Amino acid sequence: MADFDAILIGSGLGSLSTAVFLSRAGKRVLVLERHSVLGGFSHTFKRKGYEWDVGVHYVGQVHEEGLLLRRLTDALTDGALKWAPIEGVYDRLEIAGRRYDLAPGVENQIAALVREFPEEERAIRKYFELVLKASRASAWFFGEKTMPNWLSRSVGRFLRRPFERYAALTTESVLRGLTANERLIAVLCGQCGDYGLPPAKSSFAIHSVIVEHYLAGASYPEGGARRLAETMRPVLESAGGKILLRAEVDRVIVEGGAARGVRLVDGREFRAPIVVSGVGAPATYRKLLAGVELPEEIEAGLREVGPSLPHLCLYVGLDRSDEELGLPKHNVWRYVDTDFDATFDRWRDDREAAPPLVYVSFPSAKDPTWAAAHPGKSTIQVIAPFRYEWVAEWEATAWRKRGEEYEALKRRWSERLLEELYAIAPQTRGRVAHHELSTPLSTRHFTGNPSGEIYGMEHSPARYRQRWLRPRSFLPGLFLTGQDIVTVGVGGALFSGLITAIAIVKRPLFLALFRRSKRYSEKTLSRAKASWAST
Repeated sequence: MADFDAILIGSGLGSLSTAVFLSRAGKRVLVLERHSVLGGFSHTFKRKGYEWDVGVHYVGQVHEEGLLLRRLTDALTDGALKWAPIEGVYDRLEIAGRRYDLAPGVENQIAALVREFPEEERAIRKYFELVLKASRASAWFFGEKTMPNWLSRSVGRFLRRPFERYAALTTESVLRGLTANERLIAVLCGQCGDYGLPPAKSSFAIHSVIVEHYLAGASYPEGGARRLAETMRPVLESAGGKILLRAEVDRVIVEGGAARGVRLVDGREFRAPIVVSGVGAPATYRKLLAGVELPEEIEAGLREVGPSLPHLCLYVGLDRSDEELGLPKHNVWRYVDTDFDATFDRWRDDREAAPPLVYVSFPSAKDPTWAAAHPGKSTIQVIAPFRYEWVAEWEATAWRKRGEEYEALKRRWSERLLEELYAIAPQTRGRVAHHELSTPLSTRHFTGNPSGEIYGMEHSPARYRQRWLRPRSFLPGLFLTGQDIVTVGVGGALFSGLITAIAIVKRPLFLALFRRSKRYSEKTLSRAKASWAST
């Protein structure tokens, strides 16, 4: 356990993908994970014969071999990771008692929306045009992050500018520039839970990236979310990489003005000329570099951009199969009103108020291998936003030892989320054999995220003004990876690994990579424009 070229802090998908790429570039890497299992938000856990993922519910742009993200997952796993497409509808929106389905294809979604809102056809078509343009511009924005600082200062602004124009706008401001129809705006924002902000607070750029990510459909990893880390691990280890579990990093060792290694909470030290943190920018700069003076740009940015949304998740195990219960593969988003911002604002002031949205995922129905391994059983997850402040009084207590008052709160919310489930899937009533609730304190315990946040730094316009959110930190030898330097989701985490590895090995691979991405985006846009030709 000596002579490492790089040390990775955390084993989320950003860290693991960085580690695999560095290993393939000939570097000997060590991955340190505080938890007892790999994968970060892609890991799974088991209870009483059931198994649930904790953060992967669906992934776009992996259903065909030629797609960019599919090429990336194939490269990271040597093709061992298999994907099961979610045929047909992938998201169902239930908004103020009305239902809207999202199915693959720009043309299909435009046609469905025009049928529902015939007087808004022009606005709908313009909306999808803007979404595709903003998403296409993201390739150059994130690719520019691989550049060394001197090159970024001279030409980087030309690559960033197209995306930054969209990133500076809120989703609400763009949509209200297209239509005054409140119900249409709500439908177009129906996936806002995927990035955790209502329309008036979210950046239109991230909204566009998420919407476009799923336009061609969605898939789920065969064997569950744990297969992402499981299929990357042998690729890493075959290249000489090492992994240590239950190895929590206390701080980055800084000597001579550069990162030189890490010290664990148990006192062990590991040395390497390259340290890569995958635990998020705030935790890296506030905790792992405690005592190190930060540049004012970073200090100001950490004050300006807050954490993303914490949540409750009810893990439900049922005593019947998905087929017997008729459970769907698609996810369900349920909103109490069309005014998302108003309902979020009301909810923030009252812990007992109805959540502004509830998200239901049916993981066992999505996984074609589930039934053979777990006959006669199925699983569901019911997710709702929840403020960290509402459980902060118990943060000094230990997991599973937080006291009766905390357990009573969990019981109340478990029952409330079960009622939400029964309203969406009434056939599950009487079939629940086990359920277990996680709170923001659970997320904090397992991930170290200070506020129990699930999406890193919030995806607001302010986030995309932070030039320091790049793979290279201000400190020589210290790099960042993970969703804070790209964006939320599996795709964002995996691409963060790619651009961090490129930044470290100093190979201009992003040019060829994003030429392929640009061709894919232009093909999507040209198909959409062809369908609009009649107008």
